Amino acid sequence: MTASDASATPAADSTSSAPARGPAAAGGADSLEVIRKFAETYAQRTGTYFCSDPGVTAVVLEGLARHKDELGGALCPCRHYEDKQAEVAQAFWNCPCVPMRERKECHCMLFLTEDNPFRGEKQTISLEEVRTLTAS
Repeated sequence: MTASDASATPAADSTSSAPARGPAAAGGADSLEVIRKFAETYAQRTGTYFCSDPGVTAVVLEGLARHKDELGGALCPCRHYEDKQAEVAQAFWNCPCVPMRERKECHCMLFLTEDNPFRGEKQTISLEEVRTLTAS
């Protein structure tokens, strides 16, 4: 990982003693905005794009924010884990995951290369759009 990759990674906060909260909670809204801004910056810096279906982007961002709040790290929400805390500590699947950083392969379809048929034209998404698309 390069220094610039590290600066764009939503860092795990292992020192926090605050109770876990989901994105709908007061702290969760802040995490969602942090993750949204990270994703926009990372897409622009790496020349990748969000999915052509903005609902995919919104759900993945919400999942990353929820994991940030609940686990202290932005663990990929698109995979099954036996022990999520252990996975956060290992950091392989923390966004951006190792396959994304090394080969530009995003299992979640959050960061898509130009040649991906599901790639959209956008590298931005508003907080309002994420909230609208993830509202139940």
